[in-house]
Amino acid sequence: MKHLLLLAAASLSVAATPKPAPKPEPARILIAGDSTVQTYAPERYPQGGWGQFLACGLSGDAVVVNRAIGGRSTKSFINEGRWDRMMGEIRAGDTVLIQFGHNDATKAKPERFADPAMYRDNLLRFIWETRGARAFPVLVTPVARRSFDAAGKARADFAEYSAVMRELAATTQTPLIDLEGASRNLLDRMGADKAVVYYMNLAPGAYPAFAAGLKDDTHFTELGARTMADLVAEQLAGLSVPAAKAVLAQRPDLERETPLGKYACH
Repeated sequence: MKHLLLLAAASLSVAATPKPAPKPEPARILIAGDSTVQTYAPERYPQGGWGQFLACGLSGDAVVVNRAIGGRSTKSFINEGRWDRMMGEIRAGDTVLIQFGHNDATKAKPERFADPAMYRDNLLRFIWETRGARAFPVLVTPVARRSFDAAGKARADFAEYSAVMRELAATTQTPLIDLEGASRNLLDRMGADKAVVYYMNLAPGAYPAFAAGLKDDTHFTELGARTMADLVAEQLAGLSVPAAKAVLAQRPDLERETPLGKYACH
């Protein structure tokens, strides 16, 4: 009898022992966007997109899946099946960053052009389908070009499209990263001459991939892409989405003043 009591007590003790809390899943971020966001192959150095460097400002276990690709608008991203394929990758709890606008505004290319009304409808689809997958959409206004007015102020070249995003963010209660506003503020502080290092303005012979040189005030160098990724991370940290907790308080790999010479974080 004594042995039975001891066994019963031991069983109760085991049953009462609390199970360890499950380890939280690493934050996952998926990105839909264009050439200012995409990940470039090493042979394209120094061109980079902010999505390529975003992980450099996140905790080590965070995962970034960058599906941004050059030349795409909301319209072509849908029509080419890229959005549907991305939906197949989205898991519950993911944060989904969405930046379009540069190519939606290209009237000369009908396969890309989406007027503001179509742009709005396409963004609504992205929002509702992301939420339907129990993930968290975040709208990102189109990043600024190196474009200045006569007074030396950075222009909002995609103001109409950014306005649609801001309105949608408010009416659908979708988190917003105002990258257009943040990047224009940065350009205003830098000025046109100093900001040139952020964009693909390259001297002939400086890089094998661009031997003839380049004058491009839309796409980013490594340094520019890191800087824009830092602006995204800064605002992401303040949002009520799962990925916010993965943003590092200090982001030295994104705050560089000189290029590293490669796409790695450090």
